[in-house]
Amino acid sequence: MKLKSHEEHRRAAPKSVKVSLITVSTSRYEKISKGIKVEDESGSIALKLVKAAGHRVTSTKIVDDDISMIRRELFKSIYEEGADAVILMGGTGLAKRDVTIESVKPLLDKELDGFAEVFRMVSYKEIGTSAYLSRGIAGSIEGRMVYCLPGSPNAVKTGLELILPELPHAVHIAKM
Repeated sequence: MKLKSHEEHRRAAPKSVKVSLITVSTSRYEKISKGIKVEDESGSIALKLVKAAGHRVTSTKIVDDDISMIRRELFKSIYEEGADAVILMGGTGLAKRDVTIESVKPLLDKELDGFAEVFRMVSYKEIGTSAYLSRGIAGSIEGRMVYCLPGSPNAVKTGLELILPELPHAVHIAKM
């Protein structure tokens, strides 16, 4: 049996996938809980870039920096909304409340270490040594891709510039 090449896998991948966007932010979540309208600049950037890449956004959400809430919305995105990929933005820093990585990492079937490495390399070229303070992760849960990015608008843009060109290909391979 001949193994498929990288390009053959890419050609077999869907042209468009379903994506859920989750912003993790205590300050924004608290405002929403009080009925205050919130501007989510990073979420807006992600929405624009994902749609421009030809993908369908199944949902956009803002959640608290809370392990249970993050996991609940991640599972809802995958199992109820049918997202092929979930992109979480925020909650990846060093503060005690930053628990996105801790929420997601134990759930991953496969982890893509290279994503965080490349993300930090690109970030280093843009922002210098503070890039090593960035925590990011990517992997799959039952054939669905999951990405965790820092929440700053620039980090979201940088992360999506890495994710989007390979997203259909990654989804295709994860489902094999």
